[in-house]
Amino acid sequence: MSTPRSRRRTAGRVLAATVAAAGLTMAIPAQADPLWPGGPNVPGLPALIPTVAPCGTSARACLRLATNEAWLMEEGRVVYGPSPISHGMPGYETPPGVFRVAFKRLYHWSTMHHAPMHFAVFFNGDIATHIGPVEHKSHGCIRMTPEGAEATYNHLSPGDVVEVVP
Repeated sequence: MSTPRSRRRTAGRVLAATVAAAGLTMAIPAQADPLWPGGPNVPGLPALIPTVAPCGTSARACLRLATNEAWLMEEGRVVYGPSPISHGMPGYETPPGVFRVAFKRLYHWSTMHHAPMHFAVFFNGDIATHIGPVEHKSHGCIRMTPEGAEATYNHLSPGDVVEVVP
């Protein structure tokens, strides 16, 4: 038979155990999906993805056609990217090679294709990087997201090296 005193003691122990269990639950960090495959599970930290671009150290912009990625470079080190891109469709292929920025236009109008080319950076004749739908192929230009095109426009100057790799 239990007494009022033993019931209070038992209730106190149950309450203490419940509070302790709740405190332990809050103290255990939540598990997060890896920030990248094989990466650490560190919630709240920015992704620390080591990025290496496939271009030479002289490139200020590196564009890889096979994976539709672009990087901005400083002395062989990635400072921005990878950023998604798209490039020329069959019959309008974007040629690989090493080129120099010829000129830039914040708001350019394509007279060939009757389309806007915002943040345009021309590096190979009439081929430029500019804002465009990265989910569709182009007539040879490098289409970029608005953020990627703006960063590219701000990073590059006439004479800078743009390397396009297959």
